[in-house]
Parts: sequence; C-alpha cells; structure tokens
Amino acid sequence: MKKVIALLMALAMVLSLAACGGSSAKSTTDTADGSAAASAPADGWGSQLHWDEYDALITEIRTTADTAKRAELMHQAEDMLMDTWCVLPIYYYNDPYMLKDYATGMFSNVFGMKYFYNVVLANGKNEFNLNLSSEPAHLDPALNSSVDGGCLAVNSFEGLMTYDKDGKVIPGQAESYEVSEDGTTYTFTMRDGLKWSNGDELTAKDFEYSWRRAADVTNAADYSYLYEVFADCQYDADGNFTGLGEGSVEVSEDGKTITAHLASACPYFLDLCAFPALFPVHQGTVEATATADVPTGTWANDAGDAFVCNGAYILEAWNHDTDMTYVKNPNYRDAGNVTVDKLNFMLTANDTSSFTAYNAGDLDMIDSIPNDELGKILAENNPELHIADNLGTYYVGFNYNSKMYAELGLDEEQAKVFRHALCLLVDRQYIIDNIGQTGQQAATSFVPAGCADGNGGEFKNKDYYTTEDYDANVEEAKSLLESIGLWDGSQLTKTVAFEYLVNESEGNVKIAEALQQDFAQVGIEMSIQTEEWNVFLDDRKNGNFDVAREGWLMDYNDPINMLEMWTTNSGNNDCQFGRAAK
Repeated sequence: MKKVIALLMALAMVLSLAACGGSSAKSTTDTADGSAAASAPADGWGSQLHWDEYDALITEIRTTADTAKRAELMHQAEDMLMDTWCVLPIYYYNDPYMLKDYATGMFSNVFGMKYFYNVVLANGKNEFNLNLSSEPAHLDPALNSSVDGGCLAVNSFEGLMTYDKDGKVIPGQAESYEVSEDGTTYTFTMRDGLKWSNGDELTAKDFEYSWRRAADVTNAADYSYLYEVFADCQYDADGNFTGLGEGSVEVSEDGKTITAHLASACPYFLDLCAFPALFPVHQGTVEATATADVPTGTWANDAGDAFVCNGAYILEAWNHDTDMTYVKNPNYRDAGNVTVDKLNFMLTANDTSSFTAYNAGDLDMIDSIPNDELGKILAENNPELHIADNLGTYYVGFNYNSKMYAELGLDEEQAKVFRHALCLLVDRQYIIDNIGQTGQQAATSFVPAGCADGNGGEFKNKDYYTTEDYDANVEEAKSLLESIGLWDGSQLTKTVAFEYLVNESEGNVKIAEALQQDFAQVGIEMSIQTEEWNVFLDDRKNGNFDVAREGWLMDYNDPINMLEMWTTNSGNNDCQFGRAAK
C-alpha cells in the first residue's frame, strides 16, 4: 500500500510542479571557472554560522593527550554538528555482496575496503571477474575519497601498514615500527628490496614525497586535513592548513627509515598509515605528467606505462565507463602469495545488469544487489550472499547555504527547525525493512554505533531523536513546522519544494522515493534529480545542491574521522559549513 500511495503522490507532485513551473529548489549561477554554484540565500548565512568554533574544537581534539577529555570534546563536536540538523542520519551501514562459492580468500574490513589479492579460484580459471561500481572518480590515492576508489587503491597500492583478514592493522611496506613513549613519534623501517611496478627502487623517501604532496593545499586533496595530526604543520595568515613543515617528517639518508613527528599522541595513526591518502606515489611519474593547470598530474587518468604503483595489481587496460583490467604486479613485495593473475572489473551502476552477469557466470563477485532480488536471496538463505560488518552512516545532507530557506522566509534558527522537522518525518524502519533489507540499524546519531571512543569504550552514548514511535515523530514534526509558520494545524501555509540529489544506483533512488513519500504526507514537495556518479560527487563537493544523498564509511575506528570531515576547509565538507555562499 505504501508503494501505491508513493506513486500517486509522485504523480500529483509532477502535475503540481508542471502547473507552477517546476521546483524552485535548485538555482545556479556561473562561477569564474564556468562551473555551476548554488545561489546564495539573501542573508549570506555562511558567515553567520561561526563555524570557527567547531574548527577550533577539532584542533583541540587533535592535540589533546588526555583520552577521557578527548572523548568528551568529541561528544561536544557531535552535539554541535547535530544541532545544525544539516546531517540527517538514516541507518548505520552494513555491506551485502555476492561471491561465488569457488572463490575464497577475499576479505574486507569494517571500513568498506575489499582485498582481492588473496583470492583463490577453484573453478579452473586464473581471472577474477567482478563489479564494484561505475566509473571511478580518482585512481590517485591522494585524491580519492570514495569507497569504490579506495577498494581499487588497496589492491594496487600499499602503505607502510595494511590490514589482514581479521581486520588487524599489520606492517605492509614497512618491516617494523617503533613508537616513542609519549606516542608522538613513529619510526618505520622499510622492507628490503621494495620496488615500484616499473622496477624502480622504492624507499622511505617516496613516502615523504607522497605525504608532503597529499598535504600540500595546492593539490586540493579532499583528505589533506588528515595530515594535521603531524607536528610543525604550516598554516596561512587566515589559519588555513597549507601543508607539512620541515619538522613533520624525516627520512634517513639511505631511505631505510621514515619518522613521523606528531603534534600529540594519535591513537589511530597506524590505521592512517594503512589508508589510501597516505599511500606512496611515484614521484617521477607524477611530475612528468604535472602541468600548471593539473599540478597533481594526469598519470592516474588512464592505464598503461604511466600508471606506476606498488601494490599487488597494475592497471593494464581501462575502457572508460565500461571495464578495467588489472594484472598481477611481479614487483609487489608479496607477489608470491598472489595467486590470481588478473582482475576484470565491469563498470556499471546498474544493479540489474551486474546481477544478470553474475547469474550468467560472467562475474564472480558483485558489490550491490537489486532490491527486488534481495528479499528472495535472503529467503532462500543463498550461501553466496555475504553481509559484512561496517562502521559508517547512511544519511541525508543539507546545503547550509541553500537559497530555499530564504525563499521560505526562514532565518537561520528557523531553517534549523525546518531541517529538524524533516528528520522526524523519515520512516527509517520502512527504509531498512523494505529497501536495505539486511538488518541495518536505524541511526539516531551521526557517529555510528560500535565506534570506539579512544578511551576504552564505545563512543555512542545518546540518541538525538527516537525512532521507536514514528507516528509521534510525525506529530512533533508538524508542531515544529507550525512553530516557524509553515503549518497551520492541518496543512502547510505555503508551498515547500526542493530537489534531492542522488546518484543512479537503484537502492539509493528507492530510498529517495521513500523520503519523497515521507515528506509528501505533510505536503512537502521533493523532486528527485539523479546524476552519474562522478558528476554527483563533484556537485556535492562544490555545494551545487539543496539536499543530497550522503554516506560515510569510517576510514579508521575513531570518532574524529566522522567529525573532522566537517571543518570549514575540509574537502569532504559537502554541507558547506563555515563557507560563504557562492
């Protein structure tokens, strides 16, 4: 019945929008470089939010050695974030995928990374065929910020540390490491005989170059803020992080050891060293393809000799938007234990296409399953279905600078109340039961359940709202709307319409349709705009949206990972906190 009602409401919305000339939610203006940017609300809220208080709090967390105090500060940061109601959690992630029974040895961790280099095939073939997603945005590990790109990175590059099948961080390119008594100095000793895929020697100097490159603000890496855990960080006159100083990293003359000097003890630093943003890149290759317009180089845009890596597999062929082929890297430090010679990736966001190919035997593994098929697969207890644990949150993000608030006549505080009301209108359990279907947990906070607090306990200690009585939530939402003049006790007092931006994946679109129905029950008109994956990522990053589908899988098990992404200058600050409207 709920689906039928949703279709009728969607039809009514289409007719309504056609009659009034369409939704006014997304209006764009051209920027100097010709890209589209969201129009500003009349009041320019980006300067009113005073997000510098949040930025300062994150800096304090990074430099606080007292783990109990640090946990307390992180709770304060989540309180500040949730108080904006720009982040609307839906559920905590898990990871369903399908894998043929003749393929063993693949493993994943709670951060969503899948490792294929230990796969063993018992079907008589030596090629592993799989689908992760559509066209990747970046293969350069310093620039990537997506889970699918991360999966490609961990199979073609390797950091000083890596993960084993049990999710434990272990030495990778490093042979061993030592930590100072105060936890602020890490010295790594490199393995002997390390090489790049082109045969060049790989030393600690390559890591120093790569870390300084990823941290350098001129390269605009989304994850550059991760490097602010280092000592002697460099900042501009406005206090913006620009890179690492001389005292941040040092390398022995022979390139055998690399020492990281940290601003304070960092309980997750070894995990950072296993994360793609701290992976090495080949300096000669990068600089040979760098230009004034593209200082990061174009070396990772295509396959071939220019793609130099240090992991288990090398990118041999890339037919954009169609497929990718990776072949075994004979120079990988553990090549003797890599048993599959080739990885063949089908690039598509169409779950039905990949599922059909899987059933036909053309794919050995698929990372997403059509919603209409998932219920049947679960009912049959299909042994090829795997559900991996994850640490992360699926959520809806609101652009703080969206002009829709001014159009509705809302000031900054009223806009916050409006977003709070929308949060309460979401029927999370319906989404979990009918779309997610794999036992996800309804999210009542941004930092996910199960995340450690860095002080020996679990971080989550409160709910920012309840999900137990949905009808009561709807009534509270109406009261909130009434308090800001948008509800008169029985209906909206004016047209409320906005656009929801989502990528083309079937499950994400179905969630969008469920949200559309939830909001429509009080008369709010939400249109759905789907975009191809890379366009979608760019529009979110650049603030070219009003409301958007979001999700974040943790990069390491510490709440700071979910909190520091929202600092003003973070490349992952999609909600545009602290930024002047464009």
